[in-house]
Amino acid sequence: MDRRSLIVAGTAAVASALPRGAAASSDSPAAPASLGIAGLGLPVIEGGRLRNYVFVALRLELGAGKTLEQIKPKEAFFRDALVKAAHRTPFTVPGDWTRLDERALSAALVSASAGISGRGSIRRVVVVSQTPRRRTGLPTPR
Repeated sequence: MDRRSLIVAGTAAVASALPRGAAASSDSPAAPASLGIAGLGLPVIEGGRLRNYVFVALRLELGAGKTLEQIKPKEAFFRDALVKAAHRTPFTVPGDWTRLDERALSAALVSASAGISGRGSIRRVVVVSQTPRRRTGLPTPR
């Protein structure tokens, strides 16, 4: 038996051992393209005072017809828009200085994306992680 026959036989054996769902999943459409933004420090402001910073990692899911090559050069503009929005109207969760409001953050970035790269360029914003700078000196629950 030559090498080519062994490879074909081994590949056929592996393919037959896979569940039917695994073989069908390769034919399904791929997940939407996304752009990762990490290490973005956003302020937590309560009562008009800066209380903490929360470092977030985001994943921007691109809209239909947009490619990563089109959006990647505009990453700095997305960062800038989010930091400006966070200082204008903070994404603070009332009573918690260690987290940010994910819905407000997502809505602000999706609306800013219309001016940066065109309407519908960002379909969804997913907050991957939130890491507070300080975990002490937090407000006491009432």
